[in-house]
Amino acid sequence: MPVPNTFATATASIPLSQLDANFATAITLGNTAIQLGNTVTTLNNMTLANVTINSGSISANVANATTDSVNVAGYMGLPQNSQNGNYNVVIADAGKHIYHPTGQAAATYTFPANSNVAFTVGSAVTIINGSANNVTISLTTDTLYLSANGATGSRTLTQWGVATAVKIASTTWVISGSNLT
Repeated sequence: MPVPNTFATATASIPLSQLDANFATAITLGNTAIQLGNTVTTLNNMTLANVTINSGSISANVANATTDSVNVAGYMGLPQNSQNGNYNVVIADAGKHIYHPTGQAAATYTFPANSNVAFTVGSAVTIINGSANNVTISLTTDTLYLSANGATGSRTLTQWGVATAVKIASTTWVISGSNLT
């Protein structure tokens, strides 16, 4: 039976016990059923868009979140991805630093072609070399410019060097840093 329009002029609260059975029908948000009068502290499998929060706080478990280099909020630091040998840079490295630890052999860190992995323009990847052995920074088919002089091609990062590559166009990166040639 449908609920009659009896609330239009209500001036006081109506006890839940006086509502008819239609109000006991649960609605589902994500995969969580919610009924009138319930307190819900956990909602699962939700996608929220255009959300405004005026007070309170939100916490989230983002352990299984994906990174697309577009819809990221950023970090308060540069999370580390430690690599001991040759490494192909992945989109999840955007906004992070790749660390080549002390005592490791020389290595090459390669940025993929835009046609294979499309980092967004503005993506930045920092590389730090803690080893006495050099790290070569290369691109497969895109262009890498050295900010100091506009030279193109692979770059060499010596011990304790820090270099950041920033994507400035679909197939163009600029790199700058210390101990970088």
